[in-house]
Amino acid sequence: MTQPTPLPTQLSPTATAPTPPSDRGDRRTSLVVLSRFLRHRLAVASLIVLTLLAVCCFGASWIAPHPRNAQNLLEASQPPSAGHWLGTDALGRDYLSETLYAGQLSLAIGLGVALLATLVGTTAGAVAGYLGGWADEVIMRVADLFMIVPPIAVLAVSLQGLGPSPVTIVVVLSSLGWTLIARVVRSQVIQLRHQEFVEAARVVGARGPRILVRHLLPNLTGLIVVNVSLSVAMAIILESTISFLGYGIQPPESSWGNMLTQAAGVIGTDQSYLLYVPGMAILITVLAVNFVGDGLRDALDFQGRQ
Repeated sequence: MTQPTPLPTQLSPTATAPTPPSDRGDRRTSLVVLSRFLRHRLAVASLIVLTLLAVCCFGASWIAPHPRNAQNLLEASQPPSAGHWLGTDALGRDYLSETLYAGQLSLAIGLGVALLATLVGTTAGAVAGYLGGWADEVIMRVADLFMIVPPIAVLAVSLQGLGPSPVTIVVVLSSLGWTLIARVVRSQVIQLRHQEFVEAARVVGARGPRILVRHLLPNLTGLIVVNVSLSVAMAIILESTISFLGYGIQPPESSWGNMLTQAAGVIGTDQSYLLYVPGMAILITVLAVNFVGDGLRDALDFQGRQ
């Protein structure tokens, strides 16, 4: 007579528990995203350029050959040389050092605006898309109002009234730049809120805030990351524009836009390199940020080709 198959016994203390499927899935997803991003050679090269630029600017205290605003009128308006790789300005300041120190402020403003605008826009769009009804109408009408306002004009007026401080620039640009991400997040949340995993969360007792934070927003991570990268470029361009017009950062503080303003009088002279250096810094940064954003968008687009 055949003996019945014994029931499985309890695992021994030395047995290794299997890795939860969710952890393995998250790890595989991360590896797929990294692999797809690394295949985007232009994005990888741009990320390296951005990293080097950020290290040089924020580490200017150790890297820059001369201190900030170190003036030597005996060496004013000197062309590039062994002692001053990018020459000197009208006050005798080393232009390479000033460019690195100015980059600290330009990059900090760009990153601050991108993070704050994305935070506000993501929150507003998620709430509007999930709640719908009157909340959606109010938030979207406010977004429409901010979208029709010309940002440069508002920024110029705000800086005249509140003072040209970096904090004011970040707050004003963030208050104008949250509308686009809010609309995109709202449309995605509307599509996701009726999916099966959201209904399952409601069945087990999850409430609105938990569903948004734990179930909906993680599905929008790629969209949010790409928006942050592209918002950095937008903020740097707007800050440089307003500083070039004379309403932005004022001496003794300096940004790349402020340096363009100070070098405006050398166009057509043998010192025109003073205009090209900050201009190239802005151009390289904006192009690199946009290429990184393109690479992240392709890497996080799981509906495309794997």
